[in-house]
Amino acid sequence: MNYRITFALMLIALSPVYWGQAFDLATCLRMADSANVQIRSAQLEVAINESQRAAYLSSRMPTLNFVADYKYNAVIPGQVVPAQFFGGAPGTFAEVKFGVPYVLGNTVQLNQILFNSQVNYGLAALRINREIVKIQKDITIQEVKYQVANTFFILQGIYEQIEFIQSNLSYNDQMLKNLELMVKEGLLIQTEADKLRINHLNLENSKSNLDATKIQLEEILKILIGIDKDASLNLQRDQMVQQTLLVDKNAANLFALQLIEQQKLMAEEEAKGIKMGYLPNVNLYGIYQYNYNMNPETNFKTGIDGAFVGLRVDWNLFDGLDKHHKAAMNALKQEQLDLQSYLVQQQLAQQIDQNKRLIEVKASALEMAKEQLALAQSVHQNADLKFLEGLISTNDLLQAQTALEQAQTGVIAAYVALRQAELDYLKSNGNIK
Repeated sequence: MNYRITFALMLIALSPVYWGQAFDLATCLRMADSANVQIRSAQLEVAINESQRAAYLSSRMPTLNFVADYKYNAVIPGQVVPAQFFGGAPGTFAEVKFGVPYVLGNTVQLNQILFNSQVNYGLAALRINREIVKIQKDITIQEVKYQVANTFFILQGIYEQIEFIQSNLSYNDQMLKNLELMVKEGLLIQTEADKLRINHLNLENSKSNLDATKIQLEEILKILIGIDKDASLNLQRDQMVQQTLLVDKNAANLFALQLIEQQKLMAEEEAKGIKMGYLPNVNLYGIYQYNYNMNPETNFKTGIDGAFVGLRVDWNLFDGLDKHHKAAMNALKQEQLDLQSYLVQQQLAQQIDQNKRLIEVKASALEMAKEQLALAQSVHQNADLKFLEGLISTNDLLQAQTALEQAQTGVIAAYVALRQAELDYLKSNGNIK
């Protein structure tokens, strides 16, 4: 029993490296790199492609086959031949049987490709496809990291909003107690206290909705970064955020453009393969045969062997214009890819510039929202003092409280919008790290 307790304590101490740790964005992205199912699937696709290339390379190696044919001739086959062969009368025929009842045949055949245009094209296509698969893996990684970062920042906004609501609830409850005392003393009517009670219910409802959304997003983030759904998730808090995500605005990995460039190379290799299809295929082969013949009735046994080496040329002289039409289709495909490349270049340049400008707009909006929040807090404090002094009504206080809540929501919305604009810029550049 002591050993079990010791072992359990060791597991608790050593198993999760992140036990009790607050995850920042960088940690979440690293965890997604190694644990996300989509990224792992993309990595396996790269490994599968490497295996395909290795398997295809083996087609250039010689092949060796062995065939055994053990045969019993229940009825020995015969053939009709002119009887004159054996001294018979001309114009007559005789039946002659060839073979023995038992024939044990063994054949070993060696084949070696000397030249095959499609093998060479296949290897070139696999090499280019390897690059395509790697680019697709990078695109998948960027997409997953975008989802991780976007969920992370939305959760940051929700955490901050919940704190705002909790603070507002505390203030509302304190004011409600004061008003209820004033109602008891006959200084206010019950309706004034009920107004704050309604505001309390609204705040509670908002908090319940945010709590449900928070749980849902945390479950999504756990899936994205590979954490067990029953494990706790503690995120390091962001700072509504002055520090930008952008490290190097000029760095770019334009994966969409890289993918089209590799597709263009694939089309060019396909064109070469079509042209090479006009050439013959040449194979070297060698065969060794050994047949063992037996006739038990006469106790006849003998082995006969044979061997030869050959050179086989396979040349399609006319294919019904199949390759001609394929070449025409390939030319159109290359033209289409050129147009797509030009279009993607224009779109990416426009998207990057637009996202860069949008970041500046959202950053300004965040600063403005912070100023509005500071003003709303000042107005609310002033309204609170005036209400306690009896200079303003409950409606005026609630108006100031509503303005404060809207300003709080505005800061959070501006923060999330700025982070999403930065993520969009990084995604368009292929630089979410």
